Amino acid sequence: MTTRHDRENQRELAVAATGLVKRFGDHRAVDGIDLEVRRGEVFGVLGPNGAGKTTMMRMLATLLHIDEGRASIFGHDVRAEPHAVRRLLGVTGQYASVDENLTATENLWLFARLQGLSRTESRARSAELLEQFDLTEAAKKPIAAFSGGMRRRLDLAASLLTRPPLIFLDEPTTGLDPRTRGQMWDTIRDLVRSGCTVLLTTQYLDEADQLADRIAVIDRGRKVAEGTADELKSSVGQSTLQLQLADSALLPLVAEQARRLLGEEAVLTPESRRVNVPLTRTDQAVEVLLALRERDVTIESVTVQKPSLDEVFLALTGHDTQDPQDGPEGQDGPASAADSRSADTDRTHRMETSR
Repeated sequence: MTTRHDRENQRELAVAATGLVKRFGDHRAVDGIDLEVRRGEVFGVLGPNGAGKTTMMRMLATLLHIDEGRASIFGHDVRAEPHAVRRLLGVTGQYASVDENLTATENLWLFARLQGLSRTESRARSAELLEQFDLTEAAKKPIAAFSGGMRRRLDLAASLLTRPPLIFLDEPTTGLDPRTRGQMWDTIRDLVRSGCTVLLTTQYLDEADQLADRIAVIDRGRKVAEGTADELKSSVGQSTLQLQLADSALLPLVAEQARRLLGEEAVLTPESRRVNVPLTRTDQAVEVLLALRERDVTIESVTVQKPSLDEVFLALTGHDTQDPQDGPEGQDGPASAADSRSADTDRTHRMETSR
């Protein structure tokens, strides 16, 4: 039974989900996931293709039925109040849901009208978004002439026509070149600065590291870890102090100091005059550097390297994010048959927000 305290807590969260389950036949694409997304943050869901990220997001967006568990968006129950939930969401799927035969302006105007904006509001909002997403010069071009990055930006713009407080971005930079990915990252940061909350799924470790305030790691339909990027990195291994000395003859002295001060064995590379010292805490690097300065050891370069998110994911799951999991075309197992219609589903979702 949901208590008054539970309801108040749910209203404080943008997304609150408990025990989400989605089955496709005997396959559990989502297997008991709990999720809490705070207002005003970018929450990253990290996992390989087929991990269940897209399926989970579609459940939260009312696009797939929740088989077990509960979910709410700003306190509105996803199953009991789907229309209220849809009015609070903007959804950008993995595939652009724009019409190839229309221009950028016509696409935005069409979606705006479907979502209940007046003709004047639709024109004004479309022009505003085209400028915001650097698409003004391409406003009268048909979508068939757009690059992949331009399509993704237009698709995101269409999700923002009614200024929803919560944006679902499902792998928004898949297939984009590095420059366009950077532009999309800047756009996502701008959304948060303007007051939006963003739920972002991605298989790119650097994307989660750059954008997400907190990250949930999903593998085979289950959440295996959650925290900030630094918390996740700290949970799976030590940081490393990396030094390059001016004189390789002093490497044994550095190794001896590491044993004395930290009780750790340094890894020496005489050919490049390098030494790696494991650290339990990052501030231990200061102790080592001060001791070496007292012994007149000249250091040419120094870095403290934390474990990468690649190492985090490998330690948590036993494989990296590029390993596709069960299911055709890297989708969420048998759910892929439904997900292949994602562009039509997203377009339908935008229509239904106006009802």
